[in-house]
Amino acid sequence: MMKAPKSLAVVVRRPNGEMVAKEDILRPWSDRFPFLKWPVLRGTLILLETLIQGIQALSFSANQAMTEEEETKEIGWGAMLGTLSLAILLGLGLFVALPHWISAYLGGLTSFQFGVDSFSFHLLDGWIKVFFFVAYIWIISRFRDIRRVFQYHGAEHKSIFTYEAGQELTVDNAKGHSTLHPRCGTSFILLVLVISILFFSILFPFLPKMLSLSSWYRNGLYVGFKILLMIPITGLAYEAIKYSSKKTHLPWMRVIILPGLWIQRLTTQEPTEDQIEVALAALNRVITMEGRLSEPKVV
Repeated sequence: MMKAPKSLAVVVRRPNGEMVAKEDILRPWSDRFPFLKWPVLRGTLILLETLIQGIQALSFSANQAMTEEEETKEIGWGAMLGTLSLAILLGLGLFVALPHWISAYLGGLTSFQFGVDSFSFHLLDGWIKVFFFVAYIWIISRFRDIRRVFQYHGAEHKSIFTYEAGQELTVDNAKGHSTLHPRCGTSFILLVLVISILFFSILFPFLPKMLSLSSWYRNGLYVGFKILLMIPITGLAYEAIKYSSKKTHLPWMRVIILPGLWIQRLTTQEPTEDQIEVALAALNRVITMEGRLSEPKVV
């Protein structure tokens, strides 16, 4: 899947070797509601739109992988909403709620000052999140189908690097580029985890102690507050990724980008020439669509 400001293209190679494509003209929510383009707020919106588009692309890909005898069916909005809700709930549960409860439990085992108003609590909470994230990526990368997805991920990055270098979009040119890209979604997720440590460390000392409540109820409220804060946190992470991608020539910015590139060694793998060909086909379609949509209309 390749996405541009006004268009999106998905290219899939069917079992018989044929490449099929699906093209869409994008109508972002922010076009209808301009305030959604505001910095920080736009990051969360773009993330939701990308999740929806990703689910649709996976549905199209799965349908194309079926044989002609098998029935294909496009995913409906009901199923889409259910899948999106489940993905968000699992993500919040694994990377927000569970690390908090583990940190609270471990804090109760020590004699040190380890409440939610301490930096040490959120540092531990953050390290648990990072561990869960890396472990999750490592575990799913053991599956053959996921490895192929990661190869296509690498092909996507190589194709984008080729375009950004101003080179002709050929397999040979793309092969010479890296699979690690500073604007990758993997780097974005890692940055969300890091920003959450700082965000929670600064804000939580100012929250009411709520000592009259039971530990379970109190921590449940804290988790709920963290979930609400994920909206501005994801927005800040988006702005940081957008800014850092324009400043990769600065040494200090490279240090900030480096952890995300390390994680990409798990989420991207060296693609085959066939996979690069698919990525380039999607990119070419998006470039063509963008040019067509940007042409002045004659009246």
